[in-house]
Amino acid sequence: MKITKCIGTLSILILLTACSSDDGSGNGQEIQSARSQICNNVVGPTAAYWDYSNALPIALTQVPLIQNPGPRFIHSQMPMIGFTIPQGYNANEVTDFQNGTLGVNVFRNDNAVVWRYIPVSRASGQIPINNILATEINQMLAFFNFNGTPEVICTTTKNENTVNFISSFGARLLNFNGITGLVWAVSRYSPTLGTTYITLSVSAAPTNEFDNMVMSTFLPISWQLLVGNDKGVVDNDNDGVPANVDPDDNDPNVP
Repeated sequence: MKITKCIGTLSILILLTACSSDDGSGNGQEIQSARSQICNNVVGPTAAYWDYSNALPIALTQVPLIQNPGPRFIHSQMPMIGFTIPQGYNANEVTDFQNGTLGVNVFRNDNAVVWRYIPVSRASGQIPINNILATEINQMLAFFNFNGTPEVICTTTKNENTVNFISSFGARLLNFNGITGLVWAVSRYSPTLGTTYITLSVSAAPTNEFDNMVMSTFLPISWQLLVGNDKGVVDNDNDGVPANVDPDDNDPNVP
């Protein structure tokens, strides 16, 4: 994959450069007092997580770690989707060979907190980013048995055309029935192949817990996927696309 500024993965690099070394000071006041750079009505860890999802720097002073580590999940078809989950959570593998979808759904045992990550999926033809977001949002609402219209807190959409791909990024921050949900997706359409490659994520939790879930669960899991043991971005084939969203991280020409 040769997109040099892939919208969906740019946040990885920005997040890493925004973080200082682990100096023991913790991710405290800076995160708690954060105000979104693109959505002024959102504050605290939720604002930081929204900005992180939109490829903006956030004020981390330490590597976000899971404080109560539980079992480790490793995807059977894509071992690079591997991370430790907190105690009281379970992870379910997502595999669909028909459309090449690989990913994971993480649930808290009471089903009140969900973290979903699909680093790779594909579909025939050009799929609008809003359609991808709508599908994920509707699935999230159905999971929480909500039949109404969610309140849209923040929304962003970005487009980028390169020689080989038409790329789009979209994100939505929603409130509904006491739940906050953050959904983002990246689509990369290849006119040559007539195929859309999709990466997406969903994070949802009770609104009164969302800030805490950002710091204790969502960011720590994401960090494990984004960095290696040396805290650098994992990119085995050096094509500029991190391993967690590259369908073949051993071939710089894929896809």
